[in-house]
Amino acid sequence: MPTDSLAEFELLVMLAALRLGPEDAYTVSIAADIAERTGRSVRRANVYTTLQRLERKGLITTRLGDPRPERGGRPRRLVMIRMAGMVALRNTTSAIEAMMGDLGPELGSVS
Repeated sequence: MPTDSLAEFELLVMLAALRLGPEDAYTVSIAADIAERTGRSVRRANVYTTLQRLERKGLITTRLGDPRPERGGRPRRLVMIRMAGMVALRNTTSAIEAMMGDLGPELGSVS
C-alpha cells in the first residue's frame, strides 16, 4: 500500500493523534478517543500495531514522554505526525470527500 493513502483504521488512529496533539497522543488515549467518537470497541493492541506500521511507513514518529507516577514511573510513548503523515491524511480525506460528493440524499443525515 502506498504511503500516500491510509486504510480505515490507520485514518482513525492518525485523526485521533492529530486531535490529541503531540503531548497527549499515545496508545491508550488514541484508543479512547476513537471509541468515544465512533462508538466502536477499540483494542489497545490494535492501536499499538497500527502505530508501529505508521512509524515504519514514515508517517509518524514516537518518543518517550516523562515518567508518570500513576504508571509506576513508566513513560508514555507519545505520537507525533510527520509531514508525510499530514499529506497522507489530506489525500485520504480528499478521496473520501470526492467519493461522497453528491451522495448526500442516498446517505441521509450523517450527524
